[in-house]
Amino acid sequence: MKLYTAAWLAAALMIAPVTAFAAGSHSGGHDDGHASAESDDHHDEMAIGSPGDASKASRTIDVTMKETDDGAMVFEPAVIEVKRGETVRFAITNRGVLEHEFVMDASPEIAEHKDLMRRFPEMMHDDANAVRLEPGAAGEIIWSFTKAGSFEFACLIPGHYEMGMHGPLTVSES
Repeated sequence: MKLYTAAWLAAALMIAPVTAFAAGSHSGGHDDGHASAESDDHHDEMAIGSPGDASKASRTIDVTMKETDDGAMVFEPAVIEVKRGETVRFAITNRGVLEHEFVMDASPEIAEHKDLMRRFPEMMHDDANAVRLEPGAAGEIIWSFTKAGSFEFACLIPGHYEMGMHGPLTVSES
């Protein structure tokens, strides 16, 4: 019995590093060292900005994630517009019957993240610019938009982006 247990443990330990690698991390997300909300160090700031301080949020944008009767997957609102220098609280609710996520970033990073999610669909997030929610759940992101430009928000669970779950996020000059 001890030999069987030892063999099973050895096999499990050999598989564990592969499993951990599959969950992986990548640039722009999954706990890659971006500045935290408490940090004043902006050297890790993302193109879209950085985590914000909740006490400095100037407004709240309510975001709903859901599926429609015709099979589309959508965000409401479909377009988000903010100003450079603005700190926003995103109050995000999943009103659908499927798990969804809200991720905001520059379009190249969204595309990279979408490809990683396709390859590793069970990847867990630990990103300040993203939240993944079960049906009926709610979450929030506090974000400080420090740079003007055109960005994107999306659900990158495999197939959801293709079903319409993405939209433009524009940061205008203040």
